[in-house]
Amino acid sequence: MDQMNTQKPHELLADTLASEMEAVNALIQTRMASKHAPRIPEVTAHLVEAGGKRLRPLLTLAAAKMCGYEGDDHVKLAATVEFIHTATLLHDDVVDESGQRRGRPTANLLWDNKSSVLVGDYLFARSFQLMVETGSLRVLDILANAAATIAEGEVLQMTAASDLKTTEDIYLQVVRGKTAALFSAATEVGGVIAAREAAEVQALYDYGDALGIAFQIADDLLDYQGDTKATGKNVGDDFRERKLTLPVIKAVAQATDEERAFWVRTIEKGRQEDGDLEHALELMAKYGTLEATRQDALGWAAKAREALEILPEHPIRQMLSDLAAYVVARLN
Repeated sequence: MDQMNTQKPHELLADTLASEMEAVNALIQTRMASKHAPRIPEVTAHLVEAGGKRLRPLLTLAAAKMCGYEGDDHVKLAATVEFIHTATLLHDDVVDESGQRRGRPTANLLWDNKSSVLVGDYLFARSFQLMVETGSLRVLDILANAAATIAEGEVLQMTAASDLKTTEDIYLQVVRGKTAALFSAATEVGGVIAAREAAEVQALYDYGDALGIAFQIADDLLDYQGDTKATGKNVGDDFRERKLTLPVIKAVAQATDEERAFWVRTIEKGRQEDGDLEHALELMAKYGTLEATRQDALGWAAKAREALEILPEHPIRQMLSDLAAYVVARLN
């Protein structure tokens, strides 16, 4: 079988953009250095070296390249996007009191909460320095907005996560903050520095937004029906952590009084007993909410692919389209 067919779309993108990605990684190493506080590179190196797909910086490089960009500002912006992402992970792990990320102990566990919060702040500051170096106010506006949306989404999630009044609209707002805001900013700035026309820049934003939403909905669905070995999560972790995600929001919206009392006890009050997860899954099956959630994810992935249609013909365009199909392919 030819290698093109066995490679996942994000791996193909990474190979295509390997030299630019090397430049991004070198820039990240340089900018996370600190001559006064050695703790900073220690903590950031732990996270940066943990790998991950580096999807967000790849999206910035891909968008710029597809739009015919010739300079090197896309490297700075890709590093910016990764710094913002890493800063939010450091802060998230403190807020969520997480002990593991990508199979390794989190920074707050290895060092302490103070280090995680302060190093996250440092990375945010570094990201703003990098943005400014592109000399584009428009880029600054897009990325500063994304940073604000991410923070807003995090605060909203704290109050909405276990509140049964949370609607699908509020869930979407949280998802935009958690995931889609940085995806859409990552793709949009690629078009902006390539000086593409407004409709194409909007299409890049729409692609990133829909891709991020499809990605997060798929993730939330796999929590209830994924293969633990493949996802690295236990089935029902979100339920145990009392997180209201789309499959549950849809079940709550249709619940009888008795069913609603069950959701109040398990999610709002967190009084969970043996057999509760199984009952929750029965209720989701009763109202078909897992299938409805799957359809939502597929719909957002289709929107992402559609958005690309007005962009220039380019091998990268096909890879981005395949990426949108891939994030929901795990759901079939």
